[in-house]
Amino acid sequence: QVHLVESGGGLVQAGGSLRLSCAASGRTFSGYGMSWFRQAPGKEREFVAGIIWSSGRTNYADSVKGRFTISRDNAKNTVYLQMNSLKPEDTAQYYCAARGGVYYSSSLYDEQKYNYWGQGTQVTVST
Repeated sequence: QVHLVESGGGLVQAGGSLRLSCAASGRTFSGYGMSWFRQAPGKEREFVAGIIWSSGRTNYADSVKGRFTISRDNAKNTVYLQMNSLKPEDTAQYYCAARGGVYYSSSLYDEQKYNYWGQGTQVTVST
């Protein structure tokens, strides 16, 4: 059973930075895709960024390209989301998710295909 635990959320001023972490356990993640999704109040959950564990290939939502960077540490089984130049519209609950059988970065977008989810961590960006 895969277990995902997010951390690193908090309150930050616009223009600031935060780094989210997702500690993964329960299996080896070769062939897995790991992604961050977010959900703001009153809105649907949306894809933010994803990474293919084996290859390190990444994909990003247009709204965060150039500001956010996803990475993984194989030794620690941890995925990170470095968020820079934060905007108030980035305020949301951020979730880490994992799914197997991912070999193409285009496969990272589909929320419905993710089998495992963390509990989420809140990010609030003030003006």
